[in-house]
Amino acid sequence: MKERLIQLIYERAFKYSETPVFRLTSGKLSNYYFNCKAVTLSPEGMYLIGNIIYEMIEKLDVKGIGGLTLGADPIANAVAYTSYLRGNPIEAFVVRKKAKEHGTMQWIEGNISEGDSVVVVDDVITTGSSTIEAVSRLKEAGVFVKKVVVLVDRQEGGRENILRFLTECGFPAALEAVVLRDEVMQFRK
Repeated sequence: MKERLIQLIYERAFKYSETPVFRLTSGKLSNYYFNCKAVTLSPEGMYLIGNIIYEMIEKLDVKGIGGLTLGADPIANAVAYTSYLRGNPIEAFVVRKKAKEHGTMQWIEGNISEGDSVVVVDDVITTGSSTIEAVSRLKEAGVFVKKVVVLVDRQEGGRENILRFLTECGFPAALEAVVLRDEVMQFRK
């Protein structure tokens, strides 16, 4: 399954240029770019991601899975659906980029609450800032982060930044990438 997922990421989500032309969220220019929505929103991608990540977290005893919208949403939904099919339902949740401006003015949507344990997911990490923002909002809400799982690690320091932040928050320093940039780059040969 993982090999097919890497191939799908390479075919649908990966862009490369000899010169750095892709502007990243950080503002930095890069010669490669991952737009994982083309994979995370596809039926095959959802199937592969849902099964692979579910197997990575099934023994963790967590109530929910989610992260900062939009990158985390299809991943969390795929895993939640897979978890239900496997008889071990895990709730999907969304961390907003800004608080809801009406009603309850929540940062977090879904069926998780203070005291629950969760897994945070993200599609791609470079610096880790989106994942750190999600973990920060969850900590403020009294939710315990047991693990972070990222679909693609660009291997540019994001992993280390996230692990440092998890430790500062008092959460176990657990982060796992499904796919590393180096694994995708092997398809370029």
